[in-house]
This record gives sequence, structure tokens and C-alpha cells, in this order.
Amino acid sequence: MLMTTQKEPTINEIFELQKHFKAKLKASTPQERKIKLEKLKQAILAKRKALSQALEKDYRKPPLESDLTEIQSSLGEINFAIKKIKKWVKPRKVKTPLALFGTKSKIIYEPKGQVLIIGPWNYPFGLIINPLVAAVAAGNTAIVKPSELTPYTSELVKELLDEVFEPQEVFTVLGGVEKSQELLALPHDHLFFTGSTPVGKIVMEAASKHLSSVTLELGGKSPVIVDESAQISTAARRIAWGKFLNNGQTCIAPDYIFVHDSIKKQFEKELVTTIQDFYGKDEDARKKSKDLCRIINQKNYLRIKTLLDASIEKGAQALIGGNSDAEQNYIAPTILNNVTTDMPIMSEEIFGPVLPILSYQNINQALEYINSHPKPLALYVFGRNDQNIDTILKNTSAGGTTINDTLIHLANPYLPFGGVNTSGIGSYHGEYGFKSFSHERAVLGQSSFSPLRLLYPPYGKTAQRFVDFLIKFF
Repeated sequence: MLMTTQKEPTINEIFELQKHFKAKLKASTPQERKIKLEKLKQAILAKRKALSQALEKDYRKPPLESDLTEIQSSLGEINFAIKKIKKWVKPRKVKTPLALFGTKSKIIYEPKGQVLIIGPWNYPFGLIINPLVAAVAAGNTAIVKPSELTPYTSELVKELLDEVFEPQEVFTVLGGVEKSQELLALPHDHLFFTGSTPVGKIVMEAASKHLSSVTLELGGKSPVIVDESAQISTAARRIAWGKFLNNGQTCIAPDYIFVHDSIKKQFEKELVTTIQDFYGKDEDARKKSKDLCRIINQKNYLRIKTLLDASIEKGAQALIGGNSDAEQNYIAPTILNNVTTDMPIMSEEIFGPVLPILSYQNINQALEYINSHPKPLALYVFGRNDQNIDTILKNTSAGGTTINDTLIHLANPYLPFGGVNTSGIGSYHGEYGFKSFSHERAVLGQSSFSPLRLLYPPYGKTAQRFVDFLIKFF
């Protein structure tokens, strides 16, 4: 562990230190990596209460949400990696075509080397630890940059990782944008970034200067489609949970809803009732609820409030909520109806506790709108009509989809988690995370006899006949 009395090494010093150490990590065994992950697991368990306190100080995050979305998600990723890492690391034999008779082929997984992990503020612990688990499992060194917008949690991240790892393996850099810029200027082997699409473009541009590979976990406006066959009360509760968890500050939170016109009024009523059940019967009770965190800072509070107020001015109606308190960075859980697609609330990812509702009569109306906008990180479908669900899946594109629930596809380590185009590049979780931080190296071994010797110069009739044979049959 780095002692507080020691001089903090510079970013360049750490980079050079890890550069010389990555060969040793590349040669590490699955068992050695498992030991490190187990040590990380125990450190997280020991700091569980401290993490909850840090998140509460940063933006009043409820302890249960801290346990669920930060602690449990991290431990789940660690446990899965510990269980599977021996299988992941094992070379994979592949078939060889007859044209290469006599050869044997396999794929070996080698670490990419030095990786940079830049985390977001909305899940400032879990979205640092989860990719780090994959990086360690794959045998990489890592420099970690937590968000400056959650200082208490970021300090805890550094304290924890300094206890578990030596600086030449994993090192945490604290600070603001200037530190990120300094890190991005270095020739990392792989960059893993979680955050907004605009910043993702900056990260990708920086990576291009060194031809570094990237994993970008971004976001976007994730739609929900509720068709006429949906179980209305169940859909309302599951959508409300997914939306208002972390007070809407989730990259895959439902951003807006398309509900079939025939059930719209009943669905809206159920949503309002659900919010009252979850957070309090009246606005005062909801504001005092211990189960609602706050918007992360004044800048984001003002952005969301501006979108909300401008949309109400244009005719949107708050069925519930709409209230705010600048001193607390508080925006009440809000459901908007009478929403049109040209309103400000539909212009960008909300990333807060405001949920617009639009209606459709024909599913093509919803699909046309969704497909005319950037591909979302998530898309949710509620209904019991398999034909409708199949139509939606075949005619849309999204990073991931949950049917008849929200968010939970993220929790399955056997599924890839990631976006597409503006909502992200690459994926992770489970083996997909291991592969994101690994290079799949092709290896082919040739035997002492090879028919390809017939192709050596000088070329003659035999070589031509052999090529003709390959063209015809292979």
C-alpha cells in the first residue's frame, strides 16, 4: 500500500513502472489472478459500510441501493471470474480446413497489456471495480481514474485498491479533467471508458493517436414499448423501479415510454400509484424519502430542470411530480403526459427522475420514431404477444433488451453488456469482459509434411492444377 507520507508518483512514473511490469503479469497463472481477485473481494466486504457512507455523502444514495448496485454487482463479477477464469484462459482449439492438411490451430488469450479505466459518477464504485475485475482476470496492469464528482467514493476507491494491489499492477489517479487529459495522452494498450457519448468521442479520438483499442460504455435515450397485451400494473411497477433507481441516473434507465393508446390512461394511473407506493403519498413525503438519492450536482440539476420546465411550457403535463429544490439538487419523481416528440425533454438523454409518456396506435409509429434516432443502450418491451415482441426485436437495434422488466439483463454475467454506435463500442461482464481486455492470438502449427510445398516457385502445371483444385473445392 502507498503510505500517505510517501510522495505520490507522477502519472508518467506509474505508466513506466507498469510498462516494465506487464510482462510479468502476462506470465501469471489463473491461480495467481484468482488470489488477487479474492483479496479484492475481501477488501470490498471489509469496506462495505464505509462505501455506503461515502455514497451517502456524495449524493445521498440509499444504503440498500449502495449494497445492490455497487457492492453486490462488484462481488458478483468477482465471484464469477474466480469460478471461470481457468476456463477462460485455456487455449481454444479450432478446426483446420482440408486445404491446410497437416496443420493444427488454436487461439490463445493474452492480456492487452497496460489498460486505462475511466469511471463515471453515477455508479462511482461498481463501474470502476467491474471492468477492473475483467482486466485483472485477463492479466493486465491498470491505471484507474474515478470520477471527481464523487470525491468521498473516489477516495475510498483509491484507499481500497492501494491496499490490494502494488502500484506496478493497479494504480488509482484522483483529480479532475486535467488528470484525465494527462492520462489520455499516454499510449495505453486499451482504454475502457464509461460515461457520456460526447466524452466518449474525446476518448476515442485520444486512443486513435496511439491506435489503442477501446471499450466505450456510453448511453442514450433508452425507450420502453408497452403494448396492449401488457400486464399494466406489473409493467408500471417494473418501469418505475428501473427509472427511479439512483433517481434516474442510470445509463440504461427507461428514458421515455411508448404505450398503446387503448391502455394509456390506465397505465398512467398505475404509474402514479406506484410512485406514491414507492416514495410517499404526497410531494412532501417523497422529498423526505430516504429511498431517493439526489441529482449529483447543480449543473446536472439545472440541465434536467430546464428540460422539464421548457417542456411544460410547451404543453406537457406533470401527472405527478414536477417539483424541485435547488438547495438539495432535488427533482421529484415526475411523470409527463401530453408529450410530443419535438419537446425539449425528448431532445437528449434525461439522466434524471423525469419520465415522458407518448402513445401509439400502430406499432410502426413507435418503431419509426425509435429507428430515426441513435441506437440506444437499452430497449424494453412489455407485452404478452410474442408476435409483437418478435416484430420489435427484428425491427430495432439496441445494446441490450429486457422483455417484461427493466435493467436486469445487465445482471446476467453470461450476457454481453454494451452499446452500439453512439451508445457504445464493445462489451463486457463475465467472459465478455475478459475478452475485451484480452487479445485473441491465432496460432497455427505446421507439420513436417505440407501439400503447400506444391505452390513454391518455380510455378508449373502441377502448381496450377493444385490452385485450380483449391478454387473449385475450397
